[in-house]
Amino acid sequence: MIEKTAQLFKMMSEPTRLEILVFLSNEEKSVNEIASSLDIEQSVVSHQLSKLKAARFVKAKRVGRQMFYSLYDDHITALIKQGVEHAQEIN
Repeated sequence: MIEKTAQLFKMMSEPTRLEILVFLSNEEKSVNEIASSLDIEQSVVSHQLSKLKAARFVKAKRVGRQMFYSLYDDHITALIKQGVEHAQEIN
């Protein structure tokens, strides 16, 4: 269980992935919306989303030719929100 928990936090420790997760904490977004809003190349966003999806941090749905991503479940939402709140408290 400790190893799985460590892997969970390791996924969130990469700044680009964490930025994407925070951005998705409000609502689902397309790859293009994520890349444009965060000023990150689309290929980088796609690569990080692939890792996040494999780790079950995000889920995807296809609408036409676009993929939309959202946080996987309420546990992930709570982790992200609590992490952000804690970081704000220690600053």
